[in-house]
Amino acid sequence: MSGLRQTILELIRSIGNHSGCHQMAERSFFFRGKQFPVCARCTGVTVGQAAALIAGFFIRVRASLAAVFIMVIGIDWSIQELGIKESTNRRRFITGVIGGFGLFTLYINIARIILKKR
Repeated sequence: MSGLRQTILELIRSIGNHSGCHQMAERSFFFRGKQFPVCARCTGVTVGQAAALIAGFFIRVRASLAAVFIMVIGIDWSIQELGIKESTNRRRFITGVIGGFGLFTLYINIARIILKKR
């Protein structure tokens, strides 16, 4: 692995550690035998946040819908935490995308309100 690639992966893993990601192998994706630097849920959140940033240029999502999206990730986490049903990496990723999209959509809505007042 190249030095730059290794440095980037170590940076992502460090950010994951400081963001609260547990980086557990059994809750992470693997590509070509290498573990992703963050877990499946955090991977999904990152994808959802990026999607919200892109979508924010083209559409406006109501804050109430964004709040529902955030609740989806919370419900999945709660079901798993309470021991009702173990989440799968696929479900963690999907709910992460939905929750990350919802969170960044709220940020975008707040930024629009602040910028409008200036």
